[in-house]
Amino acid sequence: MTGDKPKAEQLPLFPTQAHGTSTTDGAKGPAVTQLGPVHRGSSLAHAIGAFVQHLRRSGNSTYTINAFRSDLGIFARYAGSNQPVDQVTTQNLHDFLTYLRHDRGVPCSPKSYHRRVTALKSFFGWLHQTKILPHNPAEPIIHRRIETALPQILFDNQCSRLLETAQAYINDAEKPDARPYLLVTLLLTTGIKKGECMALTLGDLDFSDPKSPTLYVRYTNPRYRKKERKLKLPDDFERTLKLYQEQYGITDRLFPCTARNLEYVLRNLAKEAGLKAGCSFEMLRMTCAVRDRKRGMPSDRVRQKLGLSEITWQDTGEKIEKLAGEPL
Repeated sequence: MTGDKPKAEQLPLFPTQAHGTSTTDGAKGPAVTQLGPVHRGSSLAHAIGAFVQHLRRSGNSTYTINAFRSDLGIFARYAGSNQPVDQVTTQNLHDFLTYLRHDRGVPCSPKSYHRRVTALKSFFGWLHQTKILPHNPAEPIIHRRIETALPQILFDNQCSRLLETAQAYINDAEKPDARPYLLVTLLLTTGIKKGECMALTLGDLDFSDPKSPTLYVRYTNPRYRKKERKLKLPDDFERTLKLYQEQYGITDRLFPCTARNLEYVLRNLAKEAGLKAGCSFEMLRMTCAVRDRKRGMPSDRVRQKLGLSEITWQDTGEKIEKLAGEPL
């Protein structure tokens, strides 16, 4: 196996996009070149290209796809892009990881190293699961995870204080404001991301069943369609929404302001509620997940509720389990 070639000699390892065409699902934009079937004798370049297409079809984020494609591209350059996949051994993979840490001449941070091990395990695991390879050469590799801090969440008493503070805005005699309460209850109940929150419109809210108000999280980009989901809204959401609409003249977008405006709303609420750690979109998202898990929601349903892929869930799910579990 060989090391990296000089940049001037490097050619694309696997087909990605053909410019000026449409996507395979009919949407406008660059098209992904369709690859032939992968078999045991296929080259690394061919198999990696097919794996990238598999990640797209599985609804993985653009970040995950690009990161894995880059990481596997480094391995293909090291091993030789024409190397048949069935000739890659566990020792080859160990040698490559040693090369990354000590011999490549480019710094490899613990986070990057961790992700590259994940990419190798995911790629060869896929080849084995799809019966292309009779065994998985990456399985024996020890996955030494990087210990990152647990996400910050709000405890039950802190949630109560935050909600009470937000409720006080609604009841303010001089200038009632329903937006803080609407925002906090929405995030604590649904666990949606900041970007998903900012994209919401009134058309995404369904109050046809008074006992089960519902939110639809939608994506215009077909690549993220697997993240679309149907979530339960707070029971009092419709009542709060009517007050909010009257106060802000809402006719289409649920929050016709910038994300920064809503970040200020959360920050000020936290300050008034005496929460020293503050409050953010991500904190309420993780708090929602932990509360759901503690109430008995199955782990995979929590993952689906958050709109996360199985790959992304590996790390996030582990942290949620720790936060939701019994004290040691």
